[in-house]
Amino acid sequence: MALRFVKTVIWSWVCLFAATSLPQVHGAEPRRLYAGAHAQEITPPKFPISVNGNMADQLAISAHDPLYARCIVLQASNTSEATIAIVVCDSCMIPRTLLDRAKKLAAKKTGIPASNILISATHAHSCPTLTGVFQSDPDTDYVEFLVEQIATGIERANSQLEPARIGWGSIDQPNLVFNRRWLLTDGETTEDPFGGKSDRVQTNPGFGNLKVTESQNVIDPELSVLSIQSRDGRPIALLANYSLHYVGGVAGNVVSADYFGEFSQRVARQLKATDVQPPFVGIMSNGTSGDINNVDFRQKSVPAKEPFEQIQLVAETLAADAASVCKRIEYRDTVPVRALETEIVLGVRQPTADELTAAKTKIAAISDRPLKGLPAIYARETVLLADYPPSVKAMIQALRIGGLAIVSSPCETFAETGLAIKKGSPFKQTFTIELANGYNGYLPPPEQHRLGGYETWRARSSYLSADAEPKVRATMLRLLSELNK
Repeated sequence: MALRFVKTVIWSWVCLFAATSLPQVHGAEPRRLYAGAHAQEITPPKFPISVNGNMADQLAISAHDPLYARCIVLQASNTSEATIAIVVCDSCMIPRTLLDRAKKLAAKKTGIPASNILISATHAHSCPTLTGVFQSDPDTDYVEFLVEQIATGIERANSQLEPARIGWGSIDQPNLVFNRRWLLTDGETTEDPFGGKSDRVQTNPGFGNLKVTESQNVIDPELSVLSIQSRDGRPIALLANYSLHYVGGVAGNVVSADYFGEFSQRVARQLKATDVQPPFVGIMSNGTSGDINNVDFRQKSVPAKEPFEQIQLVAETLAADAASVCKRIEYRDTVPVRALETEIVLGVRQPTADELTAAKTKIAAISDRPLKGLPAIYARETVLLADYPPSVKAMIQALRIGGLAIVSSPCETFAETGLAIKKGSPFKQTFTIELANGYNGYLPPPEQHRLGGYETWRARSSYLSADAEPKVRATMLRLLSELNK
């Protein structure tokens, strides 16, 4: 496969080690970097448990592989403002209320400001339900368990701070990502779950579908890598970012971290870091993959694979790519570190009174549960959305680590938005971590709203107003500009 290396940029940091509280010395000069990492297990302590990712609820009865909240703490001066934590959880999506509680608890334990903590979900569709969507609802005990585990993971990463060096770079891997939204042939439209017949896009159209003409064809192939080592070169952690929704192929009623978890194991082997102490932490974060999957519908068909086979293939490919980037990185042990966050208000697409009445009538006429068929399932979503407020607050956060910038979105963000952020960023390398610091559903750009398709259908998984994406994009770019000052 042809791989195009993007120019590798280097960076590093400095800091003071204070495990539980950080002195507030404003105006201090940067000091040499300290870093710590820890993988805190978040596998459910009891089963069965609800799993997100399907139109009907699914109960997992065991774990195929362990789930983790993988944590990194970076400290670059003797001020708390120059200490950040990044956490990536094996979860489909996590509500802001849970994450705010975890941040508050972690801040109390470590002294790291809650505003300097970024927590995201991988969006694996085989993890416990934490946000109510479609017919899945959270397990209250698991919610409480996760709050504690995330905070504990940050605390343990913080307690392992040691002198470190850091570097970053990227590589293009275009062979694993495909835009799943396909345009219908001229004159063709398809029906949505509400009875409308104006959709010009079909998501996941299947192989050999003669009613579609071409994919939207927008992907972000960049695999971004942040590598952290001890001063003598021992791997501490690696944070990767790739815009692939998830892989799937998880068999049976089990929880699984999908390719995100498999990557963590395989990148450790690639870097010969399986036996280091403290244990190496490999992390794959989700980029902007709201319209991206791992299925190439340009083909007429694909050979059937064994359960977990495609997960392993994708993980191994990306782990090898990440390791190749590390070979080109030039490490430094001093860089500035800074975090910014802001709230923005976004509109909610609420149902009209007539739509609500029709939805209630439809559900009342159906006695079977779980509900079957998209019209009934989306009717239930319509009823539940009627309780939403007319607007919601969304958290946008940006981190600077030397010449690298990381910006977050609480949404399932389209690839074109991620590409626009990278193009407009003042930093040499930038990437977006989606589903971070909360969950606000899909974020289609206005033109995609006009084309319709699954990602635009009004539900708790897609409820923001059609003008939300430009507001989120503008806010991301504004934070990046402020970080560059």
